[in-house]
Amino acid sequence: TGESIPVDKEEGAKLSAGTLNRSGFITGRAVHVGKDTSLAQIIEMVSNAAATKAPISRIADKISAVFVPFVMGVALLTFLIVLGSGAEFSSALSRGVAVLVISCPCALGLATPVAIMVGNGVGAKNGILFKTASSLEEAGKIEILALDKTGTLTNGSPIVTDISPIKEEKREELLQLAVSIEKNSEHPLAKAIEAYGEEHKISPYPVEDFQAMTGHGVSASYQGERLLACSEGYLREHFSVEEGFLEKLVPLSKEGKTNLFFVKGEEVLGAISVADSLKEDARDAVAELKKQGIFTVMLTGDRKNTAEAIAKEAGVDMVIAEVLPDGKEEVIKKLQAYGKVAMVGDGINDAVALTRADLGIAIGAGTDVAIDAADIVLMKSKVLDIPRSIRLSRATIRNIHENLFWAFFYNVICIPLAAGFYSAVFH
Repeated sequence: TGESIPVDKEEGAKLSAGTLNRSGFITGRAVHVGKDTSLAQIIEMVSNAAATKAPISRIADKISAVFVPFVMGVALLTFLIVLGSGAEFSSALSRGVAVLVISCPCALGLATPVAIMVGNGVGAKNGILFKTASSLEEAGKIEILALDKTGTLTNGSPIVTDISPIKEEKREELLQLAVSIEKNSEHPLAKAIEAYGEEHKISPYPVEDFQAMTGHGVSASYQGERLLACSEGYLREHFSVEEGFLEKLVPLSKEGKTNLFFVKGEEVLGAISVADSLKEDARDAVAELKKQGIFTVMLTGDRKNTAEAIAKEAGVDMVIAEVLPDGKEEVIKKLQAYGKVAMVGDGINDAVALTRADLGIAIGAGTDVAIDAADIVLMKSKVLDIPRSIRLSRATIRNIHENLFWAFFYNVICIPLAAGFYSAVFH
């Protein structure tokens, strides 16, 4: 689905080509082929969005276009004035040539490309790849930053977040049962529990008769006793459990966590909650972006509860959840009415939004489609590299402005000197 938690499919449900079936067998019928497929539509939207990007006019080009004719005009005027004042032709000519020699369009011409070359080099050294000089310039002008959730702000794979035994003394038994039964499953949520067991050195039972119950959970047996991992719906339907216990898990569900329930025989031992986790540097990155005066928006196709929980933890300013790829593009277009917008993403479903935004930033561990659509690639996949790229861009632009200032300062002082202006005025 492109999100961290798999979605159960029943007969008649819609499937998307390119998604993964994690268990069981599915027979599907292609209802959209060729140009009608979602991927083909995404590619078309990416092309359309790319065609509408406005080219960035270069500061130095504008200045040089005026500066060179201006200096030539000053040189000619100097020659005519000196000649008209009664000086010899050679003296007048040397004055005019002096103006041409002392003027320095090179400083103006090099002010921008040298700074950009250094900025690109510093970025590459730190795993931040600016594809063009324009992307290096644009990054510092960003006012609004839209971030995808899964794989961008979060790790993109679920981990165990909470362990809730019905009785505290059953905690170890709950964990051992969970690890024993889930180690045989290929489901991502099961892998999260298996990883937790390995990390905490929990020894699993040698279970037998493992079976997957599509959409409900998995079962196995150990020493003649049935072990079960199931959903809340299946638990309510087949077992009696304290209502107070289920109520205690409601806040976890509201945080976007998935609760898995475990039963031994007829005894419900408790639940283990699993969720996609925030990247270690995500909170610091969002705080840094706010210090830079950037408004942050989390833009995701995931469920609203999950999105709001992650957004609250990360500290982003706004959440827009349950949006499709073309919906993300629409949101970016609306945000552009309020300022320059950058989009950060890692998946195929982010490609259109990455292209539509004034600046697209791709996570290096993302899909090739996202990386191709972006203007900047963060090779280390660190969220903190987002504010770093903006800081680097602003430092580069500041350096360009300093270069232009000193180039102008030199020419403003030296051209009148070569023309003999100071000796004429202060003689």
